[in-house]
This record gives sequence, structure tokens and C-alpha cells, in this order.
Amino acid sequence: MHLLNPLNPALFTAQPQLAAALAPFAHQQDDLLVGGKTPAQIAALLDAEVFYAYDRAAITARVQALRAALPARVKLHYAVKANPYFPVVHWLASQVDGMDVASRRELVLALQSGVDPTQISFAGPGKTDAELKAAIAAGCVVHLESAGEMRRLQALCLQADASARVALRINPEFELRASGMKMAGGAKAFGIDQAQIWDLLPELQTGPLQLVGFHLYCGSQNLQADAILQSQRQSLQLLAQLRPHCPQLQFFNLGGGFGVPYFPADKVLDLAAVGAGMQQLFAEFADAVAGLEIILELGRYLVAHAGVYFSRVIDVKTSHEQQFVVTNGGLHHHLANSGNFGQVVRRNYPVVLANKLTLAPVAPVQVVGPLCTPLDILADKVALPAAVPGDWFAVLQSGAYGASASPQGFLSHGVVSEILL
Repeated sequence: MHLLNPLNPALFTAQPQLAAALAPFAHQQDDLLVGGKTPAQIAALLDAEVFYAYDRAAITARVQALRAALPARVKLHYAVKANPYFPVVHWLASQVDGMDVASRRELVLALQSGVDPTQISFAGPGKTDAELKAAIAAGCVVHLESAGEMRRLQALCLQADASARVALRINPEFELRASGMKMAGGAKAFGIDQAQIWDLLPELQTGPLQLVGFHLYCGSQNLQADAILQSQRQSLQLLAQLRPHCPQLQFFNLGGGFGVPYFPADKVLDLAAVGAGMQQLFAEFADAVAGLEIILELGRYLVAHAGVYFSRVIDVKTSHEQQFVVTNGGLHHHLANSGNFGQVVRRNYPVVLANKLTLAPVAPVQVVGPLCTPLDILADKVALPAAVPGDWFAVLQSGAYGASASPQGFLSHGVVSEILL
């Protein structure tokens, strides 16, 4: 078994983004390996020809890289929404310091993975009374997203003769520039407006709720270290104003937003720069952060690189001089890769023929799935080796927002298999 780099250097110089996506994996001759297994071996294990495979060593390596780059005081929490496949959640439970959940099912997954309930935070702008009761029963931290939610939780605690630990999710007056999705600043469904926090603090601190933290999540999928650090600076400035009014504060959740380079123009986030910048910020705001846990809540960044979506080529055809490679996988399993999960203009994820890694590419092709819609595109105008039925088509960077973020019932083609190796 060898690393990919020595075998086909031309592939890497021509497509550096593909090189970065392949870096976590090894190969055996022409076969891509995930967790040491070829696509055919994984298919035999699952008795399936369409599946997600996740590499546990790649997940662990990413956590270790974060630990090495970030200040030692930073606690890492996994946002389960990125990939709620239970073996992935269970594996990460031993790697991180806590978890963020956004539903009762995710809460149960985190608990069953052995995470300390006090290190589980329950977020989301529309938590039902049933979910709030579950949070009370679990003993996790509830991230309050409105005054109404705060009062409902207070009433439920009084009914149950219980208390609850809570954090206020703040919608600040600033946003995270250059983020894929902006989730703070201006009118947002998420969190409580910064200006409203001051009026809520007295009411919050006189009832059955214990205020133990603040949470800011300003945006996602950011590849610019300076933008992330600017947002963190503004967040710490706000913390400095709030801290004197909150004597029982235990943590400050800075959110996350660390991006993954999916597309050719994307550059890898400079993690060293983020870590150095955070160290400087903690020194500058030493009084504000003294005695507090500082939490980074990361989902996509921990798992996206470690997952590959595999499907089998079932046909190759030509229409008006355009060659189409048809597979048995599609947008019903991987909506984000099809461009229908927030992209304004569709762009290709990094893709390969996983059983022909070292072969030279030929004329660009369009790779499509089996669905009766022109939206079912897996890759467009992509240079691949000559494909034939039976080849394995692989979409890299697929460990986050894949199976659980896709309409698997669409056209009734069946659900996709998953495995952690």
C-alpha cells in the first residue's frame, strides 16, 4: 500500500484541489482505498453498489491537526448535524470534548455514544416542548434562541420541579464575511438579537434556569482565516461587555464555520493562522475569557474530507457528440454534490474513477445518475479516464451533509448504505 502522491504527480500539479481531496487516502494499484478497503471489497461487505464510506483514521487525523494548531484551552465539539451516522458519532465521541445536537434523535445519538450530558448542547430555532422536555431529562445545555423559548422552558422546568442549564444564542450586530451561509447579523431566525439580550438577563437569572454560557454562530463554510478571526474578535468584544453581568458563566461558544475546499478555486483554510490568531485574541481579552471554557463547534470540518460517495457505472452513451457516463447513484443520495443544496451556480466536487486512479483522463464527460430529471448531475465537463460499465465513480469530500441531507425517497430508488472503516 502506498500514498497516492508518488504514483501520478501529473494529476496533482494539474488539479491541486483534487490532490488535497485525495490526500487522506491510500491506494492499492489503481484502486482507491477507504479504511484499507477497495470499492469492490466495501461493496462485498455491504452487499450494495451505492454507498458512503468513511475513513476513521482520516477523522482522527483531522482532530489531531486541530489540537496541534489551536490553543490548548479550546474545546472541540462535534455538530452532529454534519453526519449523524451512528458509528461516526460514536467514534468522534472518543475524539472530541462534547457535541452539539439539533433534534431529539441527535440528542439520543450523542447520549448513546457516551458523551457526558453536560457537554451536549441542544440548538435550533424551533425546539418543540417535547424536545425541551427531552433536554431537561437528559441534563444537557439548552441553547435558547428566543424569549418565547426561554419562557416555555421555564414553565416546563417548574412543571417538572427541575432546573435546566442554558446558554443564550446571540444574533450579533455583525456577520461573518466570506462565509457560505451567513447565520448572524441583521434579521435572522437564529438566536436572540444582541440588543434584546440586556432586557432578558434579569428575567433569566431569577427562575429555574441557570445561565452557563453564550453561543454565537455567525456563518459556515469559511475558508479565510482573517475573516474567521475578525468575527471571533467581535465576539470576544461582546463577551467582555456581557461577562460582568453573568457571574455563573462557564463557557463561551465561538461557533465554527471552518470551511472545506470543495471546488477548483477553493483554497485550504490556513489552520495555523487561525490558531496563532486565536492565541493572540485570548491574550488580548484575557479578563473576558478568564476561567471560561472556549468552545469551537465544528461539523463539516471534522468529517467532510473523510467520506467518499461511491456508485457504479451502468452505461456510457453519446448524445450530440457529448458523452454521458450513467451511474446508479445520484442526487437522491448526494443532494449537495448535484448543486441543489445551496449552490447558486453548480460546480463539481472532486471526483475520480476509483478503480482507475493512475490512468490518463480523456475528453470531458458529464456524469449523471438514474433519476428522470436533468438535475441529476454528479459531475459536469469533468476529465476522467475512459469509463466502462462496472467502473467505480467516486465523489470525494462527501463525509458531511450527504446521506442525511438528501431526499432518499425521491423516485423511490432506495436508500444508500453507509460504513465506517
